[in-house]
Amino acid sequence: DLATALNDRGQARYLRVEFAAAVQDFTAAIECQPGFEVPYYNRGLVRYRLGDFDEAMKDFRKVLELNPQFEDAALSLKQAMLDKEEKEKRGY
Repeated sequence: DLATALNDRGQARYLRVEFAAAVQDFTAAIECQPGFEVPYYNRGLVRYRLGDFDEAMKDFRKVLELNPQFEDAALSLKQAMLDKEEKEKRGY
């Protein structure tokens, strides 16, 4: 289906370090199928990697709302919270 295809293309773009394009694909996949948790997770990973911890945490929380058993999302959320805290401690 279209949401899966967009998610897959986003994954390929993420691996090629085309982060803006990957976020666009993951967002489009979410718009096609809002209950599909995987593109939220993938978009969260890109946002995390870009240092946008607040937006990454929103995506990881949405994943867990849709699928509470998604362990990687729980771990990623925890890591984003720790990294955000560390970033704030260092003042940047």
